[in-house]
Amino acid sequence: MTMKILHVLFIALLMGSMSFTTQAADSFAATDQVKVQLIASVDGVHSGDEILVGVQQLIIPHWHTYWKNSGDSGLPTTIDYELPKGATVSDILWPVPEHITLGPVTNYGYSHEVILLSKLKIPSDAVIGSAFAVKAKVKWLVCKEECIPQEADLQLDLPVLSAGVEGGHGSPLIANALAALPLDSPWQFSLHAKGEQLLLNAKGLAQRATFIKKIQFYPDEWGKVVHSAAQIQSVDGDSLQLQLKSGDAPLTQDAVLSGILAVTKETGNGSITRGYSVTVPLTAAPVSDSKDTAADLVLSSALLLALLGGLILNLMPCVFPVLSIKALSLIQHADKDPLHTRLHGWAYTAGIQLSFLLLGVLLIALKSGGAEIGWGFQFQSPLFVLLVAYLMFAVGLSLSGVFTIGGSIMGVGSNLANRSGYSGSFFTGVLASIVATPCTAPFMGAALGFALTQPPLIQIAVLQSLGFGLALPYLLLSHWPSLQRRLPKPGLWMERLKQGFAFPMYAASVWLVWVLAQQAGINAVAVALAGMVAIAFAAWLYEATKLSATTARFSGASVASVFLLVALLGGIVAINTLAATAQPDNVVSHDQHWEAYSAARLKELRAAGKPVFVNFTAAWCISCLVNEKVALSQQTVIDTFKNGGITYLKGDWTNRDAEITHILADFDRSGVPLYLFYPAGTAEKPVILPQILTPEIVTQTVSAIQAVAVINQ
Repeated sequence: MTMKILHVLFIALLMGSMSFTTQAADSFAATDQVKVQLIASVDGVHSGDEILVGVQQLIIPHWHTYWKNSGDSGLPTTIDYELPKGATVSDILWPVPEHITLGPVTNYGYSHEVILLSKLKIPSDAVIGSAFAVKAKVKWLVCKEECIPQEADLQLDLPVLSAGVEGGHGSPLIANALAALPLDSPWQFSLHAKGEQLLLNAKGLAQRATFIKKIQFYPDEWGKVVHSAAQIQSVDGDSLQLQLKSGDAPLTQDAVLSGILAVTKETGNGSITRGYSVTVPLTAAPVSDSKDTAADLVLSSALLLALLGGLILNLMPCVFPVLSIKALSLIQHADKDPLHTRLHGWAYTAGIQLSFLLLGVLLIALKSGGAEIGWGFQFQSPLFVLLVAYLMFAVGLSLSGVFTIGGSIMGVGSNLANRSGYSGSFFTGVLASIVATPCTAPFMGAALGFALTQPPLIQIAVLQSLGFGLALPYLLLSHWPSLQRRLPKPGLWMERLKQGFAFPMYAASVWLVWVLAQQAGINAVAVALAGMVAIAFAAWLYEATKLSATTARFSGASVASVFLLVALLGGIVAINTLAATAQPDNVVSHDQHWEAYSAARLKELRAAGKPVFVNFTAAWCISCLVNEKVALSQQTVIDTFKNGGITYLKGDWTNRDAEITHILADFDRSGVPLYLFYPAGTAEKPVILPQILTPEIVTQTVSAIQAVAVINQ
């Protein structure tokens, strides 16, 4: 599909009007997708008249053309009039557009039919009896999944009449076109900024407010608002407030926001939409003690998104090893007292909630101190990665039966009536929180991006909602007796299952050692593996001597402690030294299809007008690695980038990088992944792709936007 789009675009650009333009004397032309006609409000003109001329576009189903602000992509229709000397013509009088969405791309345009009018002034010296020739070169972009640039040359000859001779009624389509134009607004508007939100207020709605079904604002200029963001409306008496999200070219104080407010009202015969022109300056918000409903709605949305993100985290591979422990615990105690099972669920939840609270407090403290950090920041520390790798390895050894920490510590094989059992569930929640932070699930990005721009209490609230979402599945299961009764009965098979669950822990350790190699170099692998050998020996020796005589038990525990300290302290010293001296790997293999990101390289490519795809990732981000494997490394995506002349830049956030952190904040993100596509052209703004990618999402989004960008050049 990508090659087809580019091929059609290339042929269309080369052949231009030859492929479908009619004879210059005709007022009508047609392509496979669009029929165009030049019309006028009169059949004949007089010297000095002002008339209306326009171009009607009839568009086949499922295709569309574009408004003057086409949105995230697209290209507005242009009409270049060629008129007799002395005549003048106005800009296009644009009718109210439609909201068109294709995947992550939001556009403004027209489907089915649109008439683009202009005012035309006849010169006072027009010769009576002559033909007043109105010529128009019309260019437009018509899109479905692919986009095709088209054009036509139209001409309409109007006789110049003597005074007193009727000019006629012209085309009946003119009346429909006038009815579709926005009206002057009867309301009083004000515009205020609150954080990243623009609050558009209208007063004087009177009784008509009760009939309003929907309101949509269409900005005249790109970048003033985010086109794809939800526009939240609230009506209170004769006042209305519309909440918009500030875009990539935000308004400054006293700057003017202009556009069309499309109001859909309920009538006795259904609904009707009318547009009203809006021109309002951005002013300081008035002082008010009243509750801000719109802001509360944004907070509630962020809390809901965080909750959903936490739920989805349970499906991410970084959390699975810990959930396997809790699944085993649930099976172990399915036939026990329901109260104790529920208390284990709440203990697990408390461990997660406390961990996210401490994480939030630490994040706020570090950011207050000027640190450029975001979600998962602790995994940017090689030392933290090493310690978590050791922890995962030790848990795996315990599950394999090499040693017993006192079964209750992980909530396995403990008596639910025993206090330590609850602490086991609590610390399993802590462990789940630790391993969840490298992951970014859908919905999390928007919620965390919002939270990190808010006061500390709101940040904590959003993080607590995220943690509760992570804990919720197990908490619900612990309160669901009917499901617990369906679980298999305890038996010898559970010991085998417990041993099997050790291998996800070992796999997590291997992954973390690989992350460590990216951060501190290949020698860090030797340090980590040597530490794991020491931990394994300490665990084996402790288990082998714990039931021996006092002297042997003491000696075994002492030697095991020494090996454990050697692993920990030696690893800390060695990793800190290696991390401090590690050099970035700038070697590019012959088959590598990406370049290392730098702000200077991006600026250089943008200055040259070249298209760029930017991937902000990290070695500890599971979502990032999956996306790179299933989408960005696929041959179809590589071919799309190559054939489109797209430079692929990869920004590595594995180690702390203040420059990347700042860029993430610019796009309301607190962590990776973040995927940006800059179309060709120095003035084009980036498009943000979803956090979960497929080859089709990448190729279709890039191809559609790239096609439009080629036309703009």
